[in-house]
Amino acid sequence: MKCPFCGSEDTQVVDTRANLEANTIRRRRKCVQCEKRFTTYERVDLKMPRLVKKDGSRTDFDRDKIMGSMMLALRKRPVATEEIEAAVDRVIERLRSLGEREVPTSRVGDFVMRELAKLDKIAYIRFASVYRSFETPDDFREVVQEVKASRKKRR
Repeated sequence: MKCPFCGSEDTQVVDTRANLEANTIRRRRKCVQCEKRFTTYERVDLKMPRLVKKDGSRTDFDRDKIMGSMMLALRKRPVATEEIEAAVDRVIERLRSLGEREVPTSRVGDFVMRELAKLDKIAYIRFASVYRSFETPDDFREVVQEVKASRKKRR
């Protein structure tokens, strides 16, 4: 590892800690040349599948889009940012576990809806209204009935 201060290639690892939740390894390093310390993080770089849109076009996966969509659906709802980030991580893990090179955006939307259903029913309905392109009040009514039915099943 090259020292960010003096550019020397001669560095030593002083401390290593694993962060299992974030799948990262934090390393404290010391430069043998200038003796300054710095921190590095290692993360596995797994390729995400490309997304296939409804019109057939393809796009790269963007974690920020998932996060933004979920944040919008959860706006002014009592859900902590950490919970949302964990839900986004679960969506990403599901996508990776598919082992496919390309995934339809509809599948990503389904994964997001499942996570929102666990976090907050109102957010789930908000997201569903956009994702499923609701056009009438009956569309809302159907989803609300689905939510009510799922609550009764859990009791």
